[in-house]
Amino acid sequence: MSDAVLVLNAGSSSIKFELFEVVGDHAETRLDGQMEGIGASPHLIARDARRHVLADHRWPGPDVADHVTALVRIMEGIGPSIEGRRIIAVGHRVVHGGPDLADPMLVDDGAMERLRALMSLAPLHQPHNIAGIEAATRRFPGVPQIACFDTAFHRAHAWEADTFALPPDFYARGIRRYGFHGLSYEYISHLLAEEEPALAAGRVVVAHLGNGSSLCAIRNGRSVDSTMGFTALDGVPMGTRCGQIDPGVLLHLMLTEGMDAADLTGLLYGNAGLKGMSGISQDVRDLEKSEDPRAAQALSYYVWRVRREIGALAAALGGIDALVFTAGIGENARNLRARICDGLGFLGIAVDAERNAANAPEISSPGAATRVLVRPTDEEGMIARHVLALLQRSENA
Repeated sequence: MSDAVLVLNAGSSSIKFELFEVVGDHAETRLDGQMEGIGASPHLIARDARRHVLADHRWPGPDVADHVTALVRIMEGIGPSIEGRRIIAVGHRVVHGGPDLADPMLVDDGAMERLRALMSLAPLHQPHNIAGIEAATRRFPGVPQIACFDTAFHRAHAWEADTFALPPDFYARGIRRYGFHGLSYEYISHLLAEEEPALAAGRVVVAHLGNGSSLCAIRNGRSVDSTMGFTALDGVPMGTRCGQIDPGVLLHLMLTEGMDAADLTGLLYGNAGLKGMSGISQDVRDLEKSEDPRAAQALSYYVWRVRREIGALAAALGGIDALVFTAGIGENARNLRARICDGLGFLGIAVDAERNAANAPEISSPGAATRVLVRPTDEEGMIARHVLALLQRSENA
């Protein structure tokens, strides 16, 4: 019987999963998928490493009402595909580690209390991450549950990059810029180090562009700065999140519109960004097809903000050697990539139209001073690496 690691990425109404078989000192993907629409229109889809469908099931909403039931259904759906494998650990993406939690952590009762204490820092993410851990603990009693933090990659920032212009005691109380999508950035950094060590040792801006979008400045494989801050709201606009906004706007809405914290949370997290600006959709594909001028405006604003942040992060690095696009939009939205790079010639960035249209791994024009790459990210794969490393350290202790 072979050993395997299960990785879970639990969201508000979904659980993404990936099963890795342990082969020597590394992990290889055997299947992946997700349960989406938990509590509403549950749909399980799972595929093997060759992308063959292993499971495709739908249920009425009440039949999969919570994460515990969802995980049970997932394991029923993929059960025949994991026979002969022993789950030795479950790895979890946890959005927020606060100021103190950075290293992957074995989750026990004490650790769960520490994770719950951070829920106010990520109210729309952390509770669901915790629900995923609780569900896996029930489903796999006695199997190590290991938390990997999305903020961890950014913990080595200089003080200037993380502080706000507030009295120092606020920083001491944890009011600071944390940065997110760290598992994605860490994976891209490892990938570049394996592919091109000289480039990875240089100055790289990575654009993780998806329903949640951010950018990160990386020097010699370490995060120097990131567009996201205290929460996952800051920086560039996203599918439904606002990105950067003048805090005076929020004070104005509170004082003149009577909006409270719940109202603002709903607006900034759920009805802003591409969806809020367009009034149509948060999906770039829908907006690119639409003839509604609001769709074009939303995309233009998105392009403007991403381009602006690339320039800012290049300044933070003192120059730029490569720009890497990753995540759903970054890997697939060819037109947006070209538009973002247009006007960045002063940074040595130029995109070859044919390479970009072909979604080539490198889309920069021949001879361009700054390379422009497209790389798929793999947060689950990064988590699996961390899980194996932690288990090996525990065995050798």
